[in-house]
Amino acid sequence: MTDPRPIEANIEIDAPPREVWAVVSDLERMGEWSPQCLRMRVFGPVRLGARAVNLNRQGMRVWPSTVKVVRYEPQRAIAFRITENRTVWSFELGETPDGLSTRSAFSTDRLLGGSAEFEEGLQRGVEQTLRRIKAEVERG
Repeated sequence: MTDPRPIEANIEIDAPPREVWAVVSDLERMGEWSPQCLRMRVFGPVRLGARAVNLNRQGMRVWPSTVKVVRYEPQRAIAFRITENRTVWSFELGETPDGLSTRSAFSTDRLLGGSAEFEEGLQRGVEQTLRRIKAEVERG
């Protein structure tokens, strides 16, 4: 089986990287940003190897999933893998070419299974999540 295409989105946020990092690394707030994740509960501090449980929703379907943080580079990147389907969700922060704002790239590194409709919904969800994070960070 070949890996499906990555689902990716980028957004520029008018704030220093440390302010963006404070939001994207606070995984327990994921339910505020993601239209699919209702709640994330992290066990212990957020760091490489940290574990969490999610409660997810799509339409009328609600299901739990388990999570492991697989990348943790303070002020730069965080990624977590969904155990059940091995999907990896990641946030990467980087300076824009003019150095005045921060770009937060939220990408799905691997999506195993799922239909085209599900993937389209994930794409919309990724974009909505980034817009919500941008609004929160820029609001201060």
